[in-house]
Amino acid sequence: MHLKLSSTVKALAGLLLLSFAASAQTSSLAGEVKGEDGAPLKDAWIKIERKDIKGSYKVKTNKKGEYFHAGLPLGQYDVILEVDGKVRDQAKNVRTRLGDPTPINFDLKQIKQRQDAQTAAMNARQASGSTTLTKEEARDMSPEEKAAIEKAMKEREQSMAKNKALNDAFNAGMEALKTQQFDAAAAAFTKASEMDPKQHVVWANLAEALMGQAKSKTGDEQKAITSKGLEAYSKAIELKPDDAGYHNNYALALARSGKFPEAQGELTKAAQMDPPNAGRYFYNLGALLVNSSQLEPAGEAFKKALEADPNYADAHYQFGIYLISKAKIDDKGKVTPEAGTREAFEKYLALKPDGPYAESAKGMLDTLGGQIATEYKNPSAPKKGVKKK
Repeated sequence: MHLKLSSTVKALAGLLLLSFAASAQTSSLAGEVKGEDGAPLKDAWIKIERKDIKGSYKVKTNKKGEYFHAGLPLGQYDVILEVDGKVRDQAKNVRTRLGDPTPINFDLKQIKQRQDAQTAAMNARQASGSTTLTKEEARDMSPEEKAAIEKAMKEREQSMAKNKALNDAFNAGMEALKTQQFDAAAAAFTKASEMDPKQHVVWANLAEALMGQAKSKTGDEQKAITSKGLEAYSKAIELKPDDAGYHNNYALALARSGKFPEAQGELTKAAQMDPPNAGRYFYNLGALLVNSSQLEPAGEAFKKALEADPNYADAHYQFGIYLISKAKIDDKGKVTPEAGTREAFEKYLALKPDGPYAESAKGMLDTLGGQIATEYKNPSAPKKGVKKK
């Protein structure tokens, strides 16, 4: 019995020694994390990756921005700070120790200040025409940071050179477009579109230049250039589909090409995107259709303009002119106007008694047997044709 007890005691003592030896070989990490505002950062992940033997651990910071992880085998680790799923900083090749926790702190405010300083250095290098950092600038950087900065500097230099060439081509196109030098404008905008095909404003202005260029051509050449212009409008809209002006201009180009249903569709989109200007969009289509002798679709366009803006004076006048074309004249020369004809001219005069179409509107009412109100004063002479607004 005595021998058994002695053996048991010895076995227990051995287990205690083994347990003590095992616990003595563990280590711990601790630290605090501060955000870019300098305040403690809560719920940031600290990921601990063992380097010498495969192992991975992680812990979250508490409301004071503190973290602690015990029970780590003695070894070498990468300690990684992750915020909102993104790695923000890391300490590499950290060797833990027995006893007190190895402290690893992270301060995002300091990191941001360092990054801002590095960016300033990069800008200064580029301004001087250099794409490398000085020894002083690179001294406090890791090899990875230095390589990343120098790569970014070179890429930025290339981008700046490209942007300058792009801006030069675009500005040349705009100057040519202002003076209606459509061939030169189209060439410049085409060059710009090749340098950066993602600039919607380049495609929109290229379309304007091509449509202007097409006016001076004939036959198959005109058709080919017009087709390119329509394609350019389509690309501008693809890149910026919410621009009502692009849809409006595309619609007018489609109408000039005889594609009236497509033009109506584009103008409807423009009106939906920009309700305050919906009347103007449809009026412009109506004006273009009148000048192209497309009276029926023009009348429909003016009607839509009035539905969008009942106080659009010029649309009332043009709608009245359209209705006049539908009036019936019997064998005795008596005019029977379409319903709403008188009202259209009267509404125009009520809204614009001194407008450019005032005299013409009065004449139409006289012809129809309408009454001219005495308050219509100082009318200006009517203009020829129908102008876009």
